[in-house]
Amino acid sequence: MKNAVVLLSGGLDSATVMAMAKQQGYICHALSVDYGQRHYAELAAAKRVAQALGAIEQRVISVDLTGFGGSALTDSRIAVPEQTTTGIPLTYVPARNTIMLSLALAWAEVLQVQDIFIGVNAVDFSGYPDCRPEYIAAFESMANLATKAAVEGKYLTLHAPLLRLSKADIVKLGTRLGVDYSLTVSCYQADSDGRACALCDSCQLRRAGFKTAGIIDPTRYCIAG
Repeated sequence: MKNAVVLLSGGLDSATVMAMAKQQGYICHALSVDYGQRHYAELAAAKRVAQALGAIEQRVISVDLTGFGGSALTDSRIAVPEQTTTGIPLTYVPARNTIMLSLALAWAEVLQVQDIFIGVNAVDFSGYPDCRPEYIAAFESMANLATKAAVEGKYLTLHAPLLRLSKADIVKLGTRLGVDYSLTVSCYQADSDGRACALCDSCQLRRAGFKTAGIIDPTRYCIAG
């Protein structure tokens, strides 16, 4: 069996990706990042998901992005939008996926692992530039220029199997793989108990995905609906 580093946020997509990696025979090393996110409850969810899906270990690395702010997820002065907006939304965190993938790359090299999994999606998503296929391809290319392992011929593969799937397709896939989505937190402003707001962009995408998939949404909400 091969080993893989899986970026595990605690949300729906990353849980599905870990289940996919496990189904493909990988031993999963889960990496979660505490970057000062407003929805801190997702880190507790990541722990639950890692345990439920049998990760061999989970590491939580702290990188405090509140020092920069610039996002509704890292700056308490910026409200999380609760209505549809145009352009790249205020919940975009500058360089977040680059930082997370760099940490995953560092750990993968230490572990002598050549596979990294990430749950980015470019179909039903919020329009973040670091969720696009060309970004994933560029990071993989950079990774294979930047590491001792790659120079010595141990090339890294960056897996983003959800890139071209709709949220409904992701929900269906994860359900077939046995993912317990009640363990996950997707809401950008979930409360300390992990209950979702039902209003933010992430909540709307998640709810629509379950509805279109015809699968009961197990999400706990702060308000009825």
